[in-house]
Formats: sequence, C-alpha cells, structure tokens
Amino acid sequence: MEKMTQDTPEKQLHDFNRSNIVVTPSAVKRFKAVMKSEDKEGFALRFGIESGGCSGFNYTMLFDDKSGPNDKVSETNGIKVYCDIKSWLYVKGCTIDYSDDLLNGGFKISNPNADRTCGCGTSFSA
Repeated sequence: MEKMTQDTPEKQLHDFNRSNIVVTPSAVKRFKAVMKSEDKEGFALRFGIESGGCSGFNYTMLFDDKSGPNDKVSETNGIKVYCDIKSWLYVKGCTIDYSDDLLNGGFKISNPNADRTCGCGTSFSA
C-alpha cells in the first residue's frame, strides 16, 4: 500500500477510520463500577457532544446497550464505546481518564480536536 503523506481525501478517510477513543484503565474501572450500581453491566459507553457549555460544546456520556446504524463503534481496555458520526468529527482521538483525587477528581477528557477547553473541562470549542 502506498504511504499517504498529503492531506488527500483518501488520507482523511484513512485517518478518520483509524482514529479511536481511548478510555484509560482507571476510567474503565470507574465506568464498570457505575454500570454495576445502575444494573447496566455489559452496556457500552456512549460518548458524544451536544451544543452548549461555556465553550460551545458539552461532552455527553451515558450507557447504552445498542449501537445505532451511524455509530462509530470501538473497544478499548475492555469497554465498548459508541459514538454518533456527528460527534465523532469532534471527539476522534480523545482520551477519557478518571481520577479519584479529592480536589480535582472525576472524569478528564483530553481532546486533540479542541481549539479551547473551559476551566471545568466539560466543554470545548473546535
């Protein structure tokens, strides 16, 4: 296969298809604990965006037992992740981490597509 170095439509499609959402082991552990407490073991994490927040987009996370026909489906560290195609354009390549630090704990999202992230870390602009 020829190496794609220019930003051609083929390279963009290749990058789009090869991108992933990474959920760290500490985040997976926390998600699985919450799934168990909500009687949703075996569900997937649905990760996406919605308009709003102080920077333009808010991240959304919930548990879902079915993927949609236009979802990007991936698996990382033992958890499935569903993401609708519109959200995928903004969150591909994200890393979701979790910290139980008392002062700054909770889920942290590192988004390589964000131009700006708000101070609370729950919204961004692209």
